[in-house]
Amino acid sequence: MTIKASSDKSFDEDISSQSKLVLVDFWAEWCGPCKQIAPLLDEISIQKKDDLLILKLNVDENQKTPQKYNVRGIPTLMLFKEGNLVDTKVGSLPKSSLEDWINSYL
Repeated sequence: MTIKASSDKSFDEDISSQSKLVLVDFWAEWCGPCKQIAPLLDEISIQKKDDLLILKLNVDENQKTPQKYNVRGIPTLMLFKEGNLVDTKVGSLPKSSLEDWINSYL
């Protein structure tokens, strides 16, 4: 699986060390929509393992990075290419919408 936990400490290296597209899922344990989207991200991570890395960052345990990127609601999904933020989506999305969004950057 290509889902990896990230933290404030490792975040910058996690996104900049990748040649793949990186999707960051800002989430929390108590967040219902975050739990709803998690299995979809698992499926996508398997299907796109050669082209995509998914990072999960718990906003309760890591508050510096969400502040840096102005995360106001969760789940917030951000796409990074070559270490640079290219797009953001907020809220739970259907799998087809997630795939279309990701594919538009691959």
